[in-house]
Amino acid sequence: MAGCKGGHMICILYSWVLIIVIMLCSLVVGSQCAAFNDLFYPNWAADHVMSHGDLLQLKLDHTSGAGFASKNTYIFGKVNVQMKLVPGDSAGTVTAFYMSSQGDQHDEFDYEFLGNTSGEPYVVQTNVYSNGVGNREQRIFLWFDPTANFHSYSFLWNRHQAVFFVDDVPIRVFGNNEKVGVPYPETQPMGVYSSIWNADDWATQGGRIKTDWNHAPFISTYTNFNIDACKYNPGSSCTSWWDQPAYVSLNAKQSTQLKWVHDKYMIYNYCTDSVRFPTPPPECA
Repeated sequence: MAGCKGGHMICILYSWVLIIVIMLCSLVVGSQCAAFNDLFYPNWAADHVMSHGDLLQLKLDHTSGAGFASKNTYIFGKVNVQMKLVPGDSAGTVTAFYMSSQGDQHDEFDYEFLGNTSGEPYVVQTNVYSNGVGNREQRIFLWFDPTANFHSYSFLWNRHQAVFFVDDVPIRVFGNNEKVGVPYPETQPMGVYSSIWNADDWATQGGRIKTDWNHAPFISTYTNFNIDACKYNPGSSCTSWWDQPAYVSLNAKQSTQLKWVHDKYMIYNYCTDSVRFPTPPPECA
């Protein structure tokens, strides 16, 4: 076997290790893993975007944050990455993983991981923009320490729904409610992005806790990038597994999981904020 030295038993062990790695990669992201350079490029502060083998890191210090963007745009499909968030005292920082189109009337799906003081749970804020209109924030605590190990964060997007997943557990669904006058993201191709920046004017306890630069640099780490989606090509159409009836809505298990997340871990939902929205938004009915 090429690249295998040291005897028959070592070669067998080497083969099994490769097989297990490939299987784990497939289980985590649903198809195949890709290297960062295959799909993305640094689009902000390239000197703060660091590659270490299979790992990519974004660094925030007192000089700059950092970010990367996909080389292509997509319309419908599934996007996934594994992340390990900033450990320790990350108060004031925000790490974002999101999809977005361009322009004032843009569409967007957001994960924003809001930094915390040591010992407090991370807050995940999600948001959805359609035709330039956002203000659809939801916030949850995570049920694990996202700084200790890698966890999977993904978007599943089709003509019927956009689903946010954490480790294959749905935490949010934005359905197609065009029938009640709510624009749905379905015509604008979106790129895939991630970034880290200082947002201590609002990110932690409403801005009361500021970034402690003595703990810099703040680093978010990524691996196992995957985009299984329709690459945008003007004038052409694309269909795939996400158009099947099974993905029109959540299945029974996923619906139970979503309810569990909302019942136990949701701390803010724009749909129930009667101060901001005396009349609930139509998609919340």
